[in-house]
Amino acid sequence: MKTIRVWDLPVRLCHWLLVLAVVGAVVTAKLGAGWMAWHERFGLMVVALLSFRLVWGVVGSTHARFAEFVRGPAAIRRYLRGEWRGVGHNPLGALSVLALIGLFGFQATTGLFASDDIAFNGPLYPAVSSDWSERLTRWHHGTEWLLYGLVALHVLAVVYYRLVRGDNLVRPMITGWKPVADALAEEAQGGGIQAFLFAVAVAAGVLWLATGGLLPPPPPPPQDLGW
Repeated sequence: MKTIRVWDLPVRLCHWLLVLAVVGAVVTAKLGAGWMAWHERFGLMVVALLSFRLVWGVVGSTHARFAEFVRGPAAIRRYLRGEWRGVGHNPLGALSVLALIGLFGFQATTGLFASDDIAFNGPLYPAVSSDWSERLTRWHHGTEWLLYGLVALHVLAVVYYRLVRGDNLVRPMITGWKPVADALAEEAQGGGIQAFLFAVAVAAGVLWLATGGLLPPPPPPPQDLGW
């Protein structure tokens, strides 16, 4: 056995901040209309973090890259037969990662255009028609339980790997280091400061767009002429 660095700091921060943002968005949505401003903030946080993670999946360190862990059906079959060797996400875990990113992204994006027709409109509500806003709002609410189910499945998988297979998936996502039995396993490489700044810049640009950066400013309030 040897211990190697698997997850870089940006991946770990993005992971746990995303957990915080999703939990915050769910809790504030259940607390009522008075918390919708915070619900929006957590949703925008999800948008920014997912944007960062998508870029980091291309320019980040070895095991964070999608090209490193996203494989086809053949890799899944080898994993199920016990023939897969690796230190990052296994082929089934890769499917879970993609599903979570896709669903969280769908939830956050539809929420940008949503409206409760009373006191809350998403930041991009003016960019679509009322019919489209109503449709996107239905989708935003309609996939809520799918999100809960996928998160529960993810947590159960982590528990299964810890209790049944003796593989602690949480600790490496906290410390970045993982003990491995493969003598040829390599530590994560790449993903330096330039790649990090580029990913942050892209996430900041997406966040600016998500908050209505390209929308025309609202018209000024009518002036009181004192008549």
